[in-house]
Amino acid sequence: MNIEAHRITINGLPVQVVRKDIKNLHLGVYPPNGRVRVAAPLHVSDKAVRLAVIGKLGWIKRQRAKFDAQPRQSTREMINGESHYFLGQRFRLRVAACDGAAKVVLSNKSVLKLHIRQEATAAQREQALARWYREQLRELIPPLLDKWQASIGVQLADWAIKKMKTKWGSCNRKVRRIWLNLELAKKPTRCIEYILVHELIHLIERKHNDRFIALMDEHLPQWRLYRQELNAEPLAHEKWSY
Repeated sequence: MNIEAHRITINGLPVQVVRKDIKNLHLGVYPPNGRVRVAAPLHVSDKAVRLAVIGKLGWIKRQRAKFDAQPRQSTREMINGESHYFLGQRFRLRVAACDGAAKVVLSNKSVLKLHIRQEATAAQREQALARWYREQLRELIPPLLDKWQASIGVQLADWAIKKMKTKWGSCNRKVRRIWLNLELAKKPTRCIEYILVHELIHLIERKHNDRFIALMDEHLPQWRLYRQELNAEPLAHEKWSY
């Protein structure tokens, strides 16, 4: 696909413009700092992009204000007493030295115990925890997918987990595959189900139009509450690039 990218400034607001071989212009505001990105058809001029952004400045400011108000974790040092989340619950980290392979054990409904070699660095501890999160999602997702694929009447060819900075999930309708953000392991199960339903419905309807909303209302009537809860959850610390 032919892609062109550059940045422009509109009323003091930096905007990343990415031109692709697409039909319609898409405007997005992304965490954690409200980065603004416009995906535009190849033939659309910067002037047209400016007009589109100016027309949405009120909405952009509201989205950026939400991100500013959202609680964030500080840089994870992977030390005793640090807070970590699993399925929406807060746990205190306890690091225990061991000689074998690293493992994670939940204890007393409030402690996340990481067994790892004494000499392990903070980065190695974080990698071990990320592997555990991935394992937990791989166990949790299949029965939820079975439930919602049957309910919605769609069938995936494949699904996978990866670390994503700007999306909770994505759907490739052509190959019928969805990607899920590893960070979902930290969120309540109902929020994970909301993302699954959202991406599965994209197999039926690509756009976030009235038909898409009607399908969401039909299959998950409380999806707006779950979306609000997901967006209110603490954001993980990341070295975000602009």
